[in-house]
Amino acid sequence: MNTRTLKKHLKYKIPQIKLAILREPTSEPLPAIRTPSDLEQYLEPMKHLSEEHFVALHLDARLQVTGYHVVSHGTVSASLVHPREVFKAAILNNAYSVVVAHNHPAGSTDPSREDLDTTSQLLAGGKLLGIEILDHLIVSFRGVASIRESHPELF
Repeated sequence: MNTRTLKKHLKYKIPQIKLAILREPTSEPLPAIRTPSDLEQYLEPMKHLSEEHFVALHLDARLQVTGYHVVSHGTVSASLVHPREVFKAAILNNAYSVVVAHNHPAGSTDPSREDLDTTSQLLAGGKLLGIEILDHLIVSFRGVASIRESHPELF
């Protein structure tokens, strides 16, 4: 049944939704990501933020960054994150995999219990959707830490 036929048989008029993604042009291909330190150039602006920000970096099958999405930002000590928000933009961007990151304004790069729980939720969601979460990075003025490296049992 095509769309026109479907519309004729609907009892109620339902608004049709159209989705689009706007991409900022880039002048050159971005380098492939092989290690967490390869991502530091993308995360540098987060090192000195005064509020928590949670971002997702979208990667293609060659592990090149194809998009950057600010999922949420919060207070000095928390940022609310729901897997739906992380994966919505990743799906629209046709991401093969995702690296998520958030900053700790106080300077610690140690993951909190909430950070580990969020990572577990995202890993489960990614498995269901077929979009692998490659890592969850914690950024601060002291550096960048990889949850994949510090807690490999989650991955």
